[in-house]
Amino acid sequence: MSEFWLISAPGDKENLQALERMNTVTSKSNLSYNTKFTIPDFKVGTLDSLVGLSDELGKLDTFAESLIRRMAQSVVDVMEDSKGKVHENLLANGVDLTSFVTHFEWDMAKYPAKQPLVSVVDTLAKQLAQIEMDLKSRTAAYSALKMNLENLEKKSTGNLFTRTLSDIVSKEDFVLDSEYLITLLVIVPKPSYAQWQKDLRIPLDMVVPRSTKLIAEDNEGGLFTVTLFRKVIDDFKTKSQRKQVRIWFTVREFYYDEKEIKREREEMTRLLSDKKQQYQTSCVALKKGSTTYRDHKVKVTPLGNPDRPTAGRPTERERVRGMVLVGQGPCALAGG
Repeated sequence: MSEFWLISAPGDKENLQALERMNTVTSKSNLSYNTKFTIPDFKVGTLDSLVGLSDELGKLDTFAESLIRRMAQSVVDVMEDSKGKVHENLLANGVDLTSFVTHFEWDMAKYPAKQPLVSVVDTLAKQLAQIEMDLKSRTAAYSALKMNLENLEKKSTGNLFTRTLSDIVSKEDFVLDSEYLITLLVIVPKPSYAQWQKDLRIPLDMVVPRSTKLIAEDNEGGLFTVTLFRKVIDDFKTKSQRKQVRIWFTVREFYYDEKEIKREREEMTRLLSDKKQQYQTSCVALKKGSTTYRDHKVKVTPLGNPDRPTAGRPTERERVRGMVLVGQGPCALAGG
């Protein structure tokens, strides 16, 4: 992994060609790749005011790093189903770290260098605080959504005794709105399938003939429908628990409510849709980190491009205030 060093070189006549001298020194042993790192002339004010900002800047730097790490982790969490695309969503304004650092440009429109440095720092601090609030809000919303979805998914992946049946049964499986008849759901062990079909009338004589149908099964047994007279429901349930009957089955308590089943299905569909939508919006928001990250421009200029500043030819501003260089590699040295 590359290591980046920021090096400030004096701007007097002896070191006007600091970048060129640095390239000469480091290229011999291929120590680093060096580029200019352009920063504006801030209105620093007095030395006392600059010293007063030093502590605040240290805290702000630590906070910003921690926040960015949390944002990156949030991207990983949100993209749990698309882990192969995590890297491309952790780019800075669409470019990798190397390009971002070596071609960074300060946005004068958003952070005017003419303002006092304390004002620029205050603006950054406020925007970082806003980003943290947005991150907490989005993270909490996504966590709640994910939990609700997982709870519904658990209900649909358990065994026949515990799982929801809304995605299994249909209206045609039941006798509805009858004054005398009712359809129950029973769970029969797999070894007892044949006996259930053969001797269904053994547990109780009030069962409608040929009213049973297998509608679902898991590794242990099957879910059958059975239609009987309402007045014998309690007797039927009681006899299902007696071991002396030849078929030992379990009645699954379930009442077919079309509105409730529709609600459950719509809830699952809605949560899946919300998760997909939050996945998209969260990735965009987390990558941009509120408006702050959109305000940092990156201009990628290929090596050899005539628009690229020529090494050793500093601008007038650099003659006055010095030059900041970026050295990338296992070691970065400045000549001079």
